Amino acid sequence: MTAYGLEAAQALQVEPDRVLKTLVCEVGRELAVAVVPVTADLDLKVLAATLGAKRADLAEPAVAERATGYVVGGISPIAQKRRLPTVIDQTATVWDTVFVSGGRRGLEIELAPGDLLAITGAQAAAIRRPR
Repeated sequence: MTAYGLEAAQALQVEPDRVLKTLVCEVGRELAVAVVPVTADLDLKVLAATLGAKRADLAEPAVAERATGYVVGGISPIAQKRRLPTVIDQTATVWDTVFVSGGRRGLEIELAPGDLLAITGAQAAAIRRPR
């Protein structure tokens, strides 16, 4: 698996915790989006509980691409084909700005965490599991 986010942090010369990855998950019988720092893994059990489900799994890449309209490695939490329930790890809120994919590999958007929450209609929760 290619570490697009870590490559992005290095290219941007910013702290890797400021660069966020977007993961499409199957939560219960629905799709949802989780956004966590590239330096961490997603805690699927916590994501499921946060969204009121018993279980969560990462969606298959083809499912994620169809649902969002973006390719894996370039999935943005912003302007997806349809708005999916979104949870952003609360550690993102400690930064003045964070970086998320702009919809293709190698394109990052810098914005304030509050703006990211507002644009995506997301909630913030502790969904990361440090590596």
